[in-house]
Amino acid sequence: MGLKATGAARKTRASGVKGRRVDAGGRRAPAPASARREGVGRPVRPPASAGVEAGSPFEARADWRASVQDTVAGLRYELVDMERAPRGLLRVTIDRRPGEMYAVPGEAVTVEDCEAVTRQLQYALEVDGVDYARLEVSSPGLDRPLRSEADYERFSGLAVSLTLKQPLSGRKHFQGPLARRADGAAGWQVTFEDGKTTQVLSFTLDEVREARLVPVVDFKGRQGTGAGRGEAAGRATPVRANEEGRQE
Repeated sequence: MGLKATGAARKTRASGVKGRRVDAGGRRAPAPASARREGVGRPVRPPASAGVEAGSPFEARADWRASVQDTVAGLRYELVDMERAPRGLLRVTIDRRPGEMYAVPGEAVTVEDCEAVTRQLQYALEVDGVDYARLEVSSPGLDRPLRSEADYERFSGLAVSLTLKQPLSGRKHFQGPLARRADGAAGWQVTFEDGKTTQVLSFTLDEVREARLVPVVDFKGRQGTGAGRGEAAGRATPVRANEEGRQE
């Protein structure tokens, strides 16, 4: 389980970004700096009566995923997962990039990170014409999914829970420390216990249906093995923050 920040979709296109100012002449002022930083700020979408030419930057994106990917990457976060859930919920999972500098030091995603991404996504999704009812941005939690080669490299040495697409010797599920193949061949391996013997499973990413970190939490509610390499010092219970920044 991880940190979360939630926000509702904008009610109207004219409402703009939270905190938008209007000058004495009734004109909109430029978007706030937080909406323009890292190259992800976008111009205000013109009214429908003005018409929009095909190929215009104001044309609504059919691919909502591209809008989310560009926005999260522009804010220097890693996009772990995104999905559309029932009742119009758009769920986005983010993580900090190793080696990046953030306002709050550390490698673990904070409530402030989730809130910052939520605010920027609300703006970007409105400009791109993406329909949704509610937005949820959260950290990946202690059982973070591993999806890419970079994920496997980053968390090499930690215990993972692995599910194969096809059974091997009658089983699909394996759990143990993750490592590069010891024989030097391409791929990865997991060392697991099979009764009283230790076995090694060698595999490639194409053979994996799902892989996740194995949560290790001590009695103080902090992650044990691998602290500082993902959800460092993560909480066993989720922390939520609304748009005003209050924690729940």
